[in-house]
Amino acid sequence: MPSPRFLWRSGGFQKGNVKKIKEGPHSTLPEDEFFDAVETGLDKIEEDMQLRFKLKLQSQISQTLVNVPHEAVAEGEEAREEFGTGAEATSHALWPEIDRVCKEQLHYAREGVGQDGNGWQIFADEGEIKMYKREEEVNGLVMDPLKAYHTVQGVTAREMCHYFFMPEFRNDWETTLEDCTILEKISADTLLFLQTHKRIWPASQRDAQFWSHMRKITDNLEPGARDMWVVCNNSTEYAKQESKNGKCVRIFLTVILACQTHLPEGYVKGQPLNRNDLTCKITYCSVVNPGGWAPASALRAVYKREYPKFLKRFTGYVIDQCKDKPIMF
Repeated sequence: MPSPRFLWRSGGFQKGNVKKIKEGPHSTLPEDEFFDAVETGLDKIEEDMQLRFKLKLQSQISQTLVNVPHEAVAEGEEAREEFGTGAEATSHALWPEIDRVCKEQLHYAREGVGQDGNGWQIFADEGEIKMYKREEEVNGLVMDPLKAYHTVQGVTAREMCHYFFMPEFRNDWETTLEDCTILEKISADTLLFLQTHKRIWPASQRDAQFWSHMRKITDNLEPGARDMWVVCNNSTEYAKQESKNGKCVRIFLTVILACQTHLPEGYVKGQPLNRNDLTCKITYCSVVNPGGWAPASALRAVYKREYPKFLKRFTGYVIDQCKDKPIMF
């Protein structure tokens, strides 16, 4: 495995100062070496994150929960009835787009992957995780739609979406995140972000400007589902912000995390619940335009490696955060 810092010479990589090899279709870097370099950079970022997280845990003062109720009551703005309805965002200029895209993405998340011969190919099958892709390129850029299914125990749909939506937790589970700025708080359940990612050589540094909306779904739930929550993220040029360092390539993305809570068969409303009674069914869909050129085979290899790791890391983080807390529906 090559070192994160390279000097390109005709014979291959050597340690030393980095020569600037520009990203682009005329890059002199072979695709397999591009992938090796990105893979090494991602490994280093993940190692740093794991160390940082361990140090954070060691520094926390352990707390004992006494007389904790079986079900938590949401606090602050999340406790208001309007949270998850978008009611407080309807007067904003972005609302028609937010409402439309959320409905489209929910429909997309509910569609199966074997219908109408629509080209889905499974690329990861690891226990409860199943991941599918459709290979698509637009103007030479890889824009493969991805769809993942996962099932975990011990958390609710709302808890899963809460940790995905709230920016104060993002740095704990999104390994490549460098900076996350709230450009506008449209409402408690709708935020506008500028998010900058760490540069992973030899690719250019990336950022994304997008709105994020968390919503409770009340119609067409699966049989046996107690509730459903979603978080939808979508790129926007509303109040367009320049990159923080003026050098980032802008990513364009559409993402939905759709989660349903299932309780044991025969459960009677009002009976006490513990976390062993909770099953959360997850659907995660994304389409990402990388904004700039990257070799197709290398990018797909990175997706194949990173998406299952991301989903396991994120869901594991939520389970760990919730295990000693009261249940939040």
